[in-house]
Amino acid sequence: MDSKGIAFIALMGALGNILFLISNYVMPIIPGEVSLDLALIPVFIAAVYGGPLVGFLTGLFAGIFPGIYYGPLGLGSWLGLIGLPLGKALTGFIAGSLYKGLDVDHKPRKSVLTVPLVLVSYIPECIYTIAYFVILLPVLIGGGGVGILAFVIPKAWVELIFISFFMAALVGNHGFSNFIANFFASYRTESKP
Repeated sequence: MDSKGIAFIALMGALGNILFLISNYVMPIIPGEVSLDLALIPVFIAAVYGGPLVGFLTGLFAGIFPGIYYGPLGLGSWLGLIGLPLGKALTGFIAGSLYKGLDVDHKPRKSVLTVPLVLVSYIPECIYTIAYFVILLPVLIGGGGVGILAFVIPKAWVELIFISFFMAALVGNHGFSNFIANFFASYRTESKP
């Protein structure tokens, strides 16, 4: 990966943190515990255009502010600081793997295929989130539980539905796709056998 790819990861990760801060303060559902979180938008952009490694690293970086807010500043203590970035990184890795593995970029109607791909990409993080609240938080921190999941999981799926259509619009936009693809032109040609 060249310096443009690294800069792209840093840019998308920073954008993810900024989107979290804005959406967190604009749309709190349970202040300090559950809020709107649009940090996955740049993670999906990175995964779709850069692949699984770029999606994973962007997810780790984009999860820093959510990890701090719901970790040391919230109910998750140190576990939130580790657990939330890992969840976003998992989604980035899965999205990049699916998009690249299914070669969606070269399919007709790739924007239509992007909607279910984004939704399916979140399923592992959804399972991870359930385990985080039901197993990890109660065992390691002494908090969490099933009650908060009644807000977190539906909220996350509403976000993902919005993000999936947003990503479909971005993937279908040739100008945006060409602009972002320029970051990875040398990376894609170097990684081919």
